[in-house]
Amino acid sequence: MTTRSNPPRVFPSADEDKSRAGHVAETPQALSPAFRLAFADPDFLGRDELRPVRLQLELLKPELAMGDLGITSTVVLFGGARVPRPGDAVPPQREWLKHFYQEAREFARLVGHECVRRGGGELVVVTGGGPGVMEAGNRGAHEAGAPSMGFNIVLPHEQAPNHYVTPELSFNFHYFGIRKMHFLMRARAIAVFPGGFGTLDELFETLTLIQTERMRPLPVLLFGSNFWRDIVNWHALVEAGTIAPEDLDLFHFVDTAEEGWAHVRAALGIDA
Repeated sequence: MTTRSNPPRVFPSADEDKSRAGHVAETPQALSPAFRLAFADPDFLGRDELRPVRLQLELLKPELAMGDLGITSTVVLFGGARVPRPGDAVPPQREWLKHFYQEAREFARLVGHECVRRGGGELVVVTGGGPGVMEAGNRGAHEAGAPSMGFNIVLPHEQAPNHYVTPELSFNFHYFGIRKMHFLMRARAIAVFPGGFGTLDELFETLTLIQTERMRPLPVLLFGSNFWRDIVNWHALVEAGTIAPEDLDLFHFVDTAEEGWAHVRAALGIDA
């Protein structure tokens, strides 16, 4: 990956002034919360009235980090945190899900090889940063020697970033909306594996943006054709008139990593 250099400074940096402010005498005035620099005052930044500022900061921080590292495009993997690893002990009814951990891992490995071939800044694998399909995606990219990103979010029960995310590309979000924007802002392809409400939310938001031309068309791959046909009656939506017949062309069912990668290669004009 390439990195972006910073121009020489004319004025003191924020860090320099923060350090200077921390070395003043501890008088009642200096210890007052009012005296804190605004950008270094967590109580101030956490106020409800500062939500617009926090939204902007959460959009900007990963944007600058990716720009500094020369990341220009991504391949996104969505999928369930509850998809088990092949060696995990799970109830019999969940055994079939292990297959998708392997397919996600292999698909990300194939994408990772192309990312490395391009210098590490294009077609970077990005996941939600947690376990399950997300871990498999970061793991596959790691095994290919490629960088990968993790977009974690603060939730009651999860989730620490998995160990395969490239550390300097491991981000944590407060706002779901900003996280979704970052998933799609650089995306060249979307791979969606079996998952729950979160995965369905991400899938249908993506399809809505493409359908309404708020986002340019790109390959949207649904891994596990039987799963997706079972949980969504796609043709019933057409028959009801709530979507158009051509909307079914916005996505493609695939069942293997090789099949999915072949579709991405063809769509993006990548030589085999």
